[in-house]
Amino acid sequence: MPPTWEMTEEEIRARRVPVDEQRVLDVRHMTRQFGGLLAVSNVSFVVEKGEIFGLIGPNGAGKTTLFNLITGLIQPTSGQLYFRGEEYTGQRPHYIAQKGIARTFQNIRLFGSLSALENVKIARHTHTFGGIFGLIAGVLNLPPAPEDERKTTARAMELLEMVGLAERAHVQARNFAYGDQRRLEIARALALEPRLLLLDEPAAGMNAQEKQGLSDFIRMLRDKFSITILLIEHHVPLVMGLCDRIAVLDFGQLIALGDPRRVQHDPAVIEAYLGDEG
Repeated sequence: MPPTWEMTEEEIRARRVPVDEQRVLDVRHMTRQFGGLLAVSNVSFVVEKGEIFGLIGPNGAGKTTLFNLITGLIQPTSGQLYFRGEEYTGQRPHYIAQKGIARTFQNIRLFGSLSALENVKIARHTHTFGGIFGLIAGVLNLPPAPEDERKTTARAMELLEMVGLAERAHVQARNFAYGDQRRLEIARALALEPRLLLLDEPAAGMNAQEKQGLSDFIRMLRDKFSITILLIEHHVPLVMGLCDRIAVLDFGQLIALGDPRRVQHDPAVIEAYLGDEG
C-alpha cells in the first residue's frame, strides 16, 4: 500500500532505523508505476556521506522520476526512502527540504522577475522564520524580523559571491545567461543548507570548457560545504571523471552500480547506454 502524504511525526519516529552517519540516502526497493508503465522498478542503492554519486541512463530510463520520488514531488507505488536513518517516504517537498535535501531541476525554475539576491533569499527564509510560511512570506515580500533579514541578506550575498554572481545580485534572474542561471539555481539550493544536494543535468547546454568548470565547481561544493551530491547527467565523460560511484538505470531498472571504471566496462551498461556514445 502506498504511503500517504499525511504521515505524522510520531509515525515517522516509529519507523525510524538506527542512524548511520555514512548512509546519507538509503533508497529501498523504490517503485513507481504510471498506469501500465513501470517507470521505476525495485531500485535500491545507498549514497554515502561525502560522495559525489552519479545516476545515468538513456532517455526514458527513469532518472528524473527517481529524483522526483526522492524529493517528494511524486509518491512511490512501493518502497522506502531513508535520510540519515529516518524514513521520510511520502512526505511533502517542503518537509524534505527542511530536513536537509535540496535539488535543482533539468528545466531551470527560477523566479524570473525577481533579482538573483531575492531568489536566494526566498530559499533562505525557510530556515530563518516559519519554514514553508517563511517561503510564502519571501515570495509575497512580507517583512521578516530585521535581524533575520540582515542575516538572510548577508548569507545570500556570500552564496552569490561563491558562484561568481555577487556583482549582479540585483539583476533579474531572467536576464542571466543560461550557465549563470544554473549557478544561481545551485546558490538557491545551497541556501537551504542541505546535507544532500541533488543536481538534475547540471551540464545541460554547456560547452566542453564550461563542463570542466562545472566539474571543478561541484567538487568545490562537496569540499567547502561538506555535503553529499547526487546528480543526473547525460555527459558520460563528466560523470566518469567526477563521481565516486555511479548507478545506471535502464527501463526503470538498476542494471549496474559501482565505481566508474567498473561501471564503464559493464557489458549491460555498454549495451544500454555507453555504447551509444561512441
